[in-house]
Amino acid sequence: MRLDPFYPIVDSAGWVARLVPLGVKLIQLRIKDADETALFFEIDRARRVCEGHGCTLVVNDHWRLAIGAGCDFVHLGQEDLDEADLDLIRSSGTRIGISTHDEAELDRALSLRPDYVALGPIRRTTLKPMRWEPQGFERIGEWRRRIGDLPLVAIGGLKVDDASDVLSAGADCIAVVSDIIANDDPLARTREWLAATQFRRLS
Repeated sequence: MRLDPFYPIVDSAGWVARLVPLGVKLIQLRIKDADETALFFEIDRARRVCEGHGCTLVVNDHWRLAIGAGCDFVHLGQEDLDEADLDLIRSSGTRIGISTHDEAELDRALSLRPDYVALGPIRRTTLKPMRWEPQGFERIGEWRRRIGDLPLVAIGGLKVDDASDVLSAGADCIAVVSDIIANDDPLARTREWLAATQFRRLS
């Protein structure tokens, strides 16, 4: 499986509707605080936008709702893995991405046969409290060697100027949160990210 090199992470279907028409081909919907009815509505709306533009939607955490809405990809953190029914997820045809931050988490992730592995935080991030120090670009290369041909997603504090270095270090894909949703002009920054990753998209 090959992932698009640019992977924005957003917290509403409204963001999905704004970014996907620009040419985004891979996007994650990560909503932490909402009731189940509102979550399902957001997931279903995001799915319909993505289907209309040939974009892959990844749903963070809420795997039951993702399956119910007909989505084909979920992302699970290490805590999510404790409660997720991976056999049920796979039997539905849904693919799985897993977060990792250290060697033990990578070992656990690989034992579960994910469709991609994410490594973070690459740089310092203020998005949420992190007990891990920044991994740095060298760690990307270490993970690349460990996981073989499995797609590798780099995440955490990355800016558009980092794109070439991150991909050259061994990542297949760059997940971006704050540099899009906290940007003064998120649509322009999205276009910059698409341009900065175009060389990998064409290779």
